[in-house]
Amino acid sequence: MSKWNLIINVGRCENCYNCVIADRDEHVGNDYPGYAAPASLASEAPIRILRRVQGAAPMVETTYLPVMCNHCDDAPCMKVGGDAISKRADGIVVIDPVKAKGRKDIVRSCPYKAIVWNEEEQLPQTWIFDAHLLDGGWKGPRCQQVCPTEVFEAVKVDDQAMQERARKEGLRVLLPKLNAKPRVYYRGLERWDSCFIGGSVSASVDGLVDCVAGAEIALLQGDQRIAVTCSDAFGDFRFAGLGKRSGCYRIEIRHELGQAQRQCELDESLYLGEIRLETSQ
Repeated sequence: MSKWNLIINVGRCENCYNCVIADRDEHVGNDYPGYAAPASLASEAPIRILRRVQGAAPMVETTYLPVMCNHCDDAPCMKVGGDAISKRADGIVVIDPVKAKGRKDIVRSCPYKAIVWNEEEQLPQTWIFDAHLLDGGWKGPRCQQVCPTEVFEAVKVDDQAMQERARKEGLRVLLPKLNAKPRVYYRGLERWDSCFIGGSVSASVDGLVDCVAGAEIALLQGDQRIAVTCSDAFGDFRFAGLGKRSGCYRIEIRHELGQAQRQCELDESLYLGEIRLETSQ
């Protein structure tokens, strides 16, 4: 049977908040019997945009990560909520607006922090994939409809087809160790959970300091050469996809104008600054 999934393109999110606003517009003050009670403007938004800033000026990378209900097949909230939470045949998880009354414990059950508490209604609420709109013939939820950079892609396919697509496209889920089997997938999640080491190569020629393009830069850890790249037209280089808190690294730079080395220990992403080549004597 075909079920709903959501693919989020991490690198495309620009923090415009259209998805958050559209969800609020759809649900605040609007009652959808059988789907959700009216959301409260005073409550937290069930769609959040997290931000990660890496590096240092001038080599800074900012990544935005939309997080919402993952509509897990083995949802932690369902284990706590009992008959107050159900999973539809199409994969969408719905919190019953009647049976969940007063159940603040349901809010704490979500490891993604995607369930919010509506104080006015005394009710836990979450992003329901806009199931009421899908049932009315919409091809996707509001977040997909309003996003100007095509961050969201709603996909309705059977589980085998979705798993095959995830494998081919390198799609990943949040908190995989929980084995909650979420139906929200991320493309480019490495931007969120990996690090980079970068720098800028320069040299002094005839008394003038300028950037150096085409320098060969090697990244080593211990005696192992991990990667090699070249500086660009501005003398910049960057090694991406490195693990957080992954230990000590060495940068070796070679060019006809000279050589240089740098040692560093990687905790979060690093910009090593300007690295001046030294001529061989």
